[in-house]
Amino acid sequence: MNDQQADIDWRDDRVPVSTRFDDPYFSIHDGLAETRHVFLAGNGLPDRFGAKFRIMETGFGTGLNFLTAWQAWEAAGGRGTLRFTSFEAYPMSPGDTARALSAFPELGGHAGRLVAALQSGAGPHVFDGAVTLEIVPGDARETLPMHRDLADAWFLDGFAPAKNPELWGDALMAQVAAHMAPGGPLASYTAAGHVRRALAAAGLKVTRAPGYGRKRHMTVARRPG
Repeated sequence: MNDQQADIDWRDDRVPVSTRFDDPYFSIHDGLAETRHVFLAGNGLPDRFGAKFRIMETGFGTGLNFLTAWQAWEAAGGRGTLRFTSFEAYPMSPGDTARALSAFPELGGHAGRLVAALQSGAGPHVFDGAVTLEIVPGDARETLPMHRDLADAWFLDGFAPAKNPELWGDALMAQVAAHMAPGGPLASYTAAGHVRRALAAAGLKVTRAPGYGRKRHMTVARRPG
């Protein structure tokens, strides 16, 4: 994977905070519930799972979004296959990943299997013959344009636009839109105006939706098709 690993401090000994971007990796209130609200419900999941379903994501972080999607896919009956592709510039070490995910005991064995896979090498990692995790290392502004897949759902994550503006620029938002399947949705925790405008300029139908917890709004979008 990338030679540049994440630099982390720990808040309350359980919440990882990026020292590079001065931002926590997940909600200090309930990161799992926020992930379910923003990325699952925001993309109409788990109801849309089936066939050869593809999720793409900016910012793998702790792997919480992947684990939440994997768990939801299984709970929905494990229909078809699931391919999860994440673009990550500064990957966590497996040890830090394990420590971070210990905050979510309900993820249980899924978290342990992810950490073991990360320890084994770069992947792609295949679980139970049906769930594939691909972590693409490097700057998404360089790696996403070279990627050929189209996503049935986009998890537009990463550190806050004010902290990490490079991951939310107009050119990258255009690439995100170009890598969405026709009719496919996108969801993000941010409701920043410049992000919504960039997505709209890329041809997506963009709306604000109720955010999680203290966040009044989040962003959902759809590619016409």
